Parts: sequence; structure tokens; C-alpha cells
Amino acid sequence: MVKSYVKFSTPASVQAKVLQAIETARNSGGSLRKGTNEATKAIERGDAKLVAIAEDVDPEEVAMHLPGLCTDKRVPFCYISSKRDLGKAAGIGVGSAAIAIASPGNAEALLKEIFS
Repeated sequence: MVKSYVKFSTPASVQAKVLQAIETARNSGGSLRKGTNEATKAIERGDAKLVAIAEDVDPEEVAMHLPGLCTDKRVPFCYISSKRDLGKAAGIGVGSAAIAIASPGNAEALLKEIFS
């Protein structure tokens, strides 16, 4: 079942690049904001370069505001199939509803590739 906050489908190849960008940012001294609250703050402050939102958030109200906020603040965002994959890429042992890349570190080239 598709959640109401999922506005479009992100191709698997793009999801893989986004997860790789999150891992690269984490491993190269970049800055990640983990979780819905931290991602929301990064978007509102203008710090977020890219926001990844999990498609399997339950209850969906937890992540429902993120696509609209990203659109309003002109922050690029995409959807990742699994919050477990998102949490793993961010280096945490649990799933995460959202991750914002605030500082990409060595993932700058990957972000340019994703945006093109």
C-alpha cells in the first residue's frame, strides 16, 4: 500500500545513489540530520542539501509534512523504500523515517550526479 505522503516514485537506481551519498557523507566528515525532527529543523533553517524520506513510515503522519516543507523551502527530496535501509546508510542501528544531508563532505559529486 502506498502511503499518502509519497507523491512520486523514486527509481531504484536513484535510491541506491542517494543511500551511497548518505554513507559517503557520513564516512567523510559530512553532516547528516537523522530522524524526522532533525530533518525538519535542517529544512527550516536552510541547511538541508537533500532529504531522503522512507516510504514505509508508520504512522504516516510522522513524515506527512516533509514533502510539502521541502517543496516550500526548495529543498530536493526523494523517497527510499525502507526506513531500515535509510538508517543503515546513516550509520544507526535502527530505521529512520528521514535523513537530511546538511554537509555532503566527499558526496558532493554524487549529489551533482543525482540532481542532473
